[in-house]
Amino acid sequence: MELPAGFVSEIGRLLAPDEFERFAAAMDQPCPVSIRVNRRKMSTRVWDDIKANFHLSDEDRVAWCTDGYYLAERPLFTLDPLLHAGAYYVQEASSMFVAHLINIYIGTRPVRALDLCAAPGGKSTLLEACLPEGSSLTCNEVVAKRARILKENMTKWGGANVVVTSREARAFAQMGAEYDFILCDVPCSGEGMMRKDADARTQWSSELVDMCSRRQRQIVADIWPCLAPGGIMIYSTCTYNTRENEENVAWIARELGADILPVDAKAEWNIIGNLMPDADFPCAHFMPHRVRGEGFFCAVVRKYGDDMVVKPKNTGKEKRDERHPTPVSPLVDVDRSTALHYLHGDAICLPADAPRGIVSVAYCGLPLGQAKNIGTRANNLYPKEWRIRLDV
Repeated sequence: MELPAGFVSEIGRLLAPDEFERFAAAMDQPCPVSIRVNRRKMSTRVWDDIKANFHLSDEDRVAWCTDGYYLAERPLFTLDPLLHAGAYYVQEASSMFVAHLINIYIGTRPVRALDLCAAPGGKSTLLEACLPEGSSLTCNEVVAKRARILKENMTKWGGANVVVTSREARAFAQMGAEYDFILCDVPCSGEGMMRKDADARTQWSSELVDMCSRRQRQIVADIWPCLAPGGIMIYSTCTYNTRENEENVAWIARELGADILPVDAKAEWNIIGNLMPDADFPCAHFMPHRVRGEGFFCAVVRKYGDDMVVKPKNTGKEKRDERHPTPVSPLVDVDRSTALHYLHGDAICLPADAPRGIVSVAYCGLPLGQAKNIGTRANNLYPKEWRIRLDV
C-alpha cells in the first residue's frame, strides 16, 4: 500500500530529496524485531535459554540500551514461557532510547516518576529497570481495557514501588500529585507505525495530525502542574511530522516554562536532530532508513525552578510490591511443555516429590503462577484472562 500523498508531501519537505527517497524505500521493508531483557531475572539458566532460543550474541545489542537485543526474525513469542515469566519484554528498539536519557538526567537519587500514557507497558517496564533504586513509579493508562493489559505486563515484569492507575491527566493535578520525572509518550497520528500497520496509512490525514497536536498539548498542560520545579519531562511520539513533535516541544518551553535539554546521541547511532525550519533546539528523530527500528521522536525538558530535591515518600503502601509479591508457596520447576500447558489453563501433572497444596509453578526457576497440587494432578490457578489461547 502506497504512503498517503499528504504524508509524502509533508515529510518530503523536511528531508533532502535523496534522504526522503531512502526513507520512503525503508517504509516498505520488513520491520526489525527486538527484545529487552529483565536483568533482575537473568540467572545463568534463564540467559542460556534466551540466547539459545533467539541465537543472541553481543553483536545483537541495541546501541543505546544495554538490555536491548535485535532478533534475526520474529518468533511466536506467545509460546515462550519466559515471556510470560517477565524475563524479557518485546519492545521496539527506537523507543528504548528512553533508557539512555534516564541514565543522563535522572542520576542515582531516588525519584517519584510517572509514565502518563503507559499501555501496553514497554516504557513502564523500561523505567522500572532504569530508575534509581528506591524510586517510585506510577504507570497510568486512561483507557480501562488497555489499563488491564498494562497491569498484566507490569505484574509479570515484577519489581517494587510500582502502581498502575487509570485516570485522566487532569485528575493527577486535582489530587495534588507531584513527580520529579514524567514520561509523556502521548497518543499521536502513528506515522511511525506505517511500516507494520496498514491502518496507520489509511487513517492518516493532515486533519488527524492537527487534532493529535492539539490533544497532545492539552495532555501536557493538564499534567504540567504535577511536575516538580526543576523536574524532568521526556516528551515522545511515534510519529515524524514537526506539528506533533518540534512545534509542541517549542510550545512547552515557551508557554509552560521549561528549558530544552540536549539528547547527547552518538553520531554513529544515525539519529536525526531537529527538522523544524529556523529552529535548532535539541531533539531526536529515529528514521527507518537510518536506524534499525521504527519511527520515534523524543525531547527532554526541565521545568523552570530549582533542581530536583524531593525524594519518594516512604509510606508503607509504596514500599509494598503489590504487583508481584515474592511467592510464599513452594516453587515447583517444570519443563517447557508442562509450562505451556499450565499457561494454557490446563490441569498439569507435577513431579511425584512436589508438595501437596498451593504451589508456584515455575520455568527456569521463574514463577509463572499458582496451582493446587492434589497429587494425581495440579489444578490450574493461573488467571483466566492471561491464559494462552493458541494450541500448545
